[in-house]
Amino acid sequence: MMAPVFSHGDLRLYLLNLLDEGPRHGYDIMQALSDRTGGTYTPSAGTVYPRLAKLEEEGLVSKTVDGRKTVYAITEAGRAEVEARSGELEDIEDGLADSVRLIADEVRGSVREAMKSLRADLASATRQERADAPREEPGDDPRVRSREQLHRADAAVNDFRVRVRSDLRTFVSQGGQLADTMVDELVGDLDRIARDVTRALRG
Repeated sequence: MMAPVFSHGDLRLYLLNLLDEGPRHGYDIMQALSDRTGGTYTPSAGTVYPRLAKLEEEGLVSKTVDGRKTVYAITEAGRAEVEARSGELEDIEDGLADSVRLIADEVRGSVREAMKSLRADLASATRQERADAPREEPGDDPRVRSREQLHRADAAVNDFRVRVRSDLRTFVSQGGQLADTMVDELVGDLDRIARDVTRALRG
């Protein structure tokens, strides 16, 4: 997974942009950076606070103490710089959007691969059961074989569930945003699989 890398100038400008949206305390700034990069970039306090101090020194940011928190706010000079460098800011935003899109594509691809594997396992189990039926020996019990195949199908379904839940939970825990379309696609595919299985069992 490719993480976005802020150059010194890019991070400086992006910090100003975050504060242009409204005052924030230090932890909130670090969380916002992590959220907007899909969790691929989690800055340390040692990275963010010195840059905020430099921006304050340059008169682009002001700070006030609110209880135990230090709140940073952009100044008029800071707003002027954000406005003057809006083109650069758009390039930075495009780069971050590309990074988050890559993460979403990886999750979507992982879900699709898991569903392909599940379909293949279920189809294989069905084919094997049908192939074994004509060769039934007098001493064989088809119910035993069916139970064995049922266990195999259960294992495939459970493996699918574990893999997809793990991918989705990791994505969200890293700050990724699950799009409605992605979840709708997943629900639709699962519904189609269920119908395929039902048709195969009735066929």
